[in-house]
Amino acid sequence: MDTKELLKKVRKIEIKTRRLSDHIFGGEYHSTFKGRGMTFSEVRQYQFGDDVRSIDWNVTARYNEPYVKVFEEERELTMMLMVDVSGSELFGTSNQIKKEIITEISATLAFSALQNNDKAGLILFSDEVELFIPPKKGKSHVLRIIRELLEFKPKSNKTDIAGALKYLTNVMKKKAIVFVLSDFIAEDYERTMKIIGNKHDVTGIRVYDEREESIPNLGMVQMQDFETGKIQLVNTQSKSVRNAYSNYHRERVAYFKETFTKSGSGVLDCRVDESYVKKLLGYFKRRG
Repeated sequence: MDTKELLKKVRKIEIKTRRLSDHIFGGEYHSTFKGRGMTFSEVRQYQFGDDVRSIDWNVTARYNEPYVKVFEEERELTMMLMVDVSGSELFGTSNQIKKEIITEISATLAFSALQNNDKAGLILFSDEVELFIPPKKGKSHVLRIIRELLEFKPKSNKTDIAGALKYLTNVMKKKAIVFVLSDFIAEDYERTMKIIGNKHDVTGIRVYDEREESIPNLGMVQMQDFETGKIQLVNTQSKSVRNAYSNYHRERVAYFKETFTKSGSGVLDCRVDESYVKKLLGYFKRRG
């Protein structure tokens, strides 16, 4: 992708997702993810109706009349986007592949953070952490995140969610809002999620294609695994083959939902041909 084409794509995604975050998600995001607590702002004279528990007795004694402490919400938060860039994200049978939807959702969330004056960071992972952009504020920073989501070429096609989550614990010492975007066709990340869920506010967003849920009866078909590159002939006429495939997929989805829920984290399913806008809004409203 040349620079001109890339900038055009970034601009297109910016216009679409910024409008969403400005008009729809800004307020929802703000009310869903509260600040870290209250921070001291100033002292002022006591007014009728003030809570007596907020009286500053030292200042009151000095001036011989009651003064109260004023606190305000410490709003600034840090949001981390953890995005699966493994080979399976290039799959798609409708108008869009999973990667494109993941990019749009990530951009919308990043602009929502920008609008609320929060920091946003990015981790791109396969079976290794491919890229880490530390959290920062500002529009140019969000546009850099979008550029990387569009253009980044991973070294590996495989997936290791546990490894990416472990990396997060090492780089993020303070509590953060974390969105993990993947198809979650992976295993063995339950223990790591338990640790992450205790420390951070985590949401797993599963982006999937309906064709991944089952194989249609098409006779002998040559299939390629996006992650391993392995090609093999599959007899889709066989009911046991189709059932085994469906069962494996169902197990992975159940494992994802159970693992995230048990760790106190949120889960969200988004099919590529569905409106992620409705899904995100519904999720924010349920949580708010």
